[in-house]
Amino acid sequence: MKNSKVKRNLVLGILFFLPVAFLLMLYPSSHNYDPLEIVDKNVIDLDLFTSNSSSDILLNDHITIIGFLGNEPKKNTIAASNLKELVYDKFKGFKKFQIVIVLPKGAEANAEQLQKEINNYDDMRFWHYVFGQPNDIKNLFNSLKTEESLDNNLFTDHVFIVDKDVKQRGRLDDRTDKEIEKKTQVYPLYSYDCIEVAEIKNKMSDDLRILFTEYRQKRKGKFDSTSRRAEDLNANDN
Repeated sequence: MKNSKVKRNLVLGILFFLPVAFLLMLYPSSHNYDPLEIVDKNVIDLDLFTSNSSSDILLNDHITIIGFLGNEPKKNTIAASNLKELVYDKFKGFKKFQIVIVLPKGAEANAEQLQKEINNYDDMRFWHYVFGQPNDIKNLFNSLKTEESLDNNLFTDHVFIVDKDVKQRGRLDDRTDKEIEKKTQVYPLYSYDCIEVAEIKNKMSDDLRILFTEYRQKRKGKFDSTSRRAEDLNANDN
C-alpha cells in the first residue's frame, strides 16, 4: 500500500512539473527572437477599391495577407486553396488578421465561384475580395517590394504580408544556417509562393507567428525593438 502511494505521488509530481519544465524551456525562445523585418514602408492602402463586404476593407490596423488572383481567379484555385488551408485556417482566430484578394472590377462573379470552390462551409469572415481598376491594381502591386511581376491577367502566385501600419514585412536575409556559414551572398524574401507548399507551410507560417508575437508583446509593453532592422533596410535600399 505504501509503495503504491509513493508511485502515485511520483507520477502526479512528474505530470505536474513536466509542463512547467517545458514552459521554462520555451520562455527564452519566446523573448529572444528577431522581429520580422520591414522591407517596404510605402505600401498603398485600399481606399480606391470596392469590396464584397458591408464594411470598408483596409490594410490599416490589420495584419494582412494580400494576393493578386487576376481576371479569372477560378483558374488559380490551387494558389487560393493552399492559402486558405495552410494560412487562413491556421490564423483566422487571431485578432485583426485578414486575407485580401485583389481582383479587377468585373470579376465579382468569378470571385463568388472561387469562394464556393475553396470554402467547404468554413468561417470566411476574414477572407475578403476587393475590386479595382487595372491601373489601381498595378499601382498597389508596384508599391510592394518584390522581385515578381503581375502577368497580363493581373495575376501572381506570390502573396505579401502587410502589418498594421501598412508596412510590408519579410526577410532581408533568407539564407539558411549552412548558407550563412559558407558566406553565400545574401538574398531576401519579400513574398511567398502559394504554389510552393513548403514555403507557405513553413516560412510564411513562421513569419506570421513572429509578427503576432511582436504585436502581443507590444500590447504588454514587453517588445524590445532594435535599430538593426532599420540599418538593414537602409543598407538593402542602397
